[in-house]
Amino acid sequence: MAERSTAAVDVADTSGDEPLTAKAEQATADGVAQTRERETAADEDAAETERPTSRGAPSAPELHSGHKLARRYRLEECVTRLDGFSSWRAVDEKLRRAVGVHLLPADHPRARSVLAAARSSALLGDPRFVQVLDAVEENDLVYVVHEWLPDATELTTLLAASPLEPHDAYQLVSQVSQAMAAAHREGLAHLRLTPSAVLRTSTGQYRIRGLAVNAALRGISSDTPQRTDTEAIGALLYASLTQRWPYEDDAYGLSGLPKDVGLIAPDQVRAGVHRGLSELAMRALVNDGATASRQDPPCTTPEELVKAIGEMPRIRPPEPAFTAPPEYQRTTYQQGTYGRTAAHPGVTQPVQAPPAPLQSRTGKALKWAVSALLIAALGLGSWQLADALMDREKSGDSGSTTNTTGGNDKGQPKPAKPIAIKDAQELPVGGSLQSPANVDNTFDGDASTLWRTKTFTDGPELAPYKPGVGIVYDLGSEKDVSEATAALRYSGDHTTISLYATDSLTPSGGIESMKKIGTAKTSSDSLQLKAKKPVKTRYVLLWMTAVPNSGPDSYYRAGYKQAITDVKLKG
Repeated sequence: MAERSTAAVDVADTSGDEPLTAKAEQATADGVAQTRERETAADEDAAETERPTSRGAPSAPELHSGHKLARRYRLEECVTRLDGFSSWRAVDEKLRRAVGVHLLPADHPRARSVLAAARSSALLGDPRFVQVLDAVEENDLVYVVHEWLPDATELTTLLAASPLEPHDAYQLVSQVSQAMAAAHREGLAHLRLTPSAVLRTSTGQYRIRGLAVNAALRGISSDTPQRTDTEAIGALLYASLTQRWPYEDDAYGLSGLPKDVGLIAPDQVRAGVHRGLSELAMRALVNDGATASRQDPPCTTPEELVKAIGEMPRIRPPEPAFTAPPEYQRTTYQQGTYGRTAAHPGVTQPVQAPPAPLQSRTGKALKWAVSALLIAALGLGSWQLADALMDREKSGDSGSTTNTTGGNDKGQPKPAKPIAIKDAQELPVGGSLQSPANVDNTFDGDASTLWRTKTFTDGPELAPYKPGVGIVYDLGSEKDVSEATAALRYSGDHTTISLYATDSLTPSGGIESMKKIGTAKTSSDSLQLKAKKPVKTRYVLLWMTAVPNSGPDSYYRAGYKQAITDVKLKG
């Protein structure tokens, strides 16, 4: 569902549209007026109830379930009806998939700005945002069609159960900040970045819906859009750490802060909150009167927030809980009492005497027979051994080192042992990174998390457009590296991965200056690489130069791409 229809969005005629204003100016913290809408729980995206429309505004079109738009989009369920527009869950009968639809009358005062916002968002094409698939004015209606992610969960729902773990909160703020920084570089702002606008997919990726469109539908604007979105990210992080909304009003199913107390740091609201994330939330919320630490300046743009996150120590996922196996208990059968009557408590059982030795004439004869057989077997074995040794001496093979006893394995190669990975960092190539916040997913032991490349138009070879993509792993100290395995998300074509020994997490030289450990190709979803001989190094570069072609999935569009779920090194 992640692929955006390539021919659906009409961008040819925008001469009458109002452009979406998302200025990238940065203002100082004092004396700057900014417009920010304070939301309440009753105004959430996913749980808004029917309301009377604003006075003078056109009423929402009276449509019903089963109505079709463009003889293609069948409306199924109305999820929002507010201020002259409505939002629906629908079905794209042409592609047989669920979609979302925003509807409003063509004469609505915000209809033109909604169209302009939808078309601008569609042109961005960033897979971290829920994609706009269609934006049309037709039959006195304006409608915007977007992706519907059935496997994703709103942040509102996640926080209703409990605060996020530190690693999850770190992933949230990292991914959302990077996505918004990319959007602002293209002149787009969200301006309504609430918990209901953030979704977490089944693979652990966070996606943002309603870029520019949600604000246009509600007529929200800002003179300082970067600061507005940065403060919203800070509020999301604050709520994720504390399960409280960082303002006095309750919102999105979360309780607000106590009245007349002001904004207090998350680690003072709830015990056990990660100190670095708490300070990060306060730096982003400084626009609303929060006090950042003396050493660290406030963050007023998503780009500054991304930089601040990059300067933090990486927060790793929790270690998987170890469950001890049940205590071994011998069964009745193993104890030798199978078929016996169980003893009654308190009753002493008689000790059975061992059977008497064979003292009869038959017993003596049997013992003599067994003794004779043993003597004959020993004599025959000694004769065969002596004969074999004599043959070897005659053939000049007395110096052979062949192990005949089977008890000495000094000549056998030792099996490779697993090597623990201590840290990792994506290798920037030409200043372009693929998914730096998800590098830890490749060695966290969780097959459901992953690191993924971007989607490329041509392939499978990435060159000449890009020499390759890679991750540098820190082993903590020098180790002999001889093997590597990688569990992959996509199969097909061929995936090519090489292993290099390098000098640091941020190598000083190019690929040509590194020592190659080995190369392997695969067309399946796993890859195994073995070196001719072990290479001693502390830092290992996993370098991918070819990726397969695969269809759209829940996060990326169709094209040449690859994802790594698990990397293991041995030596």
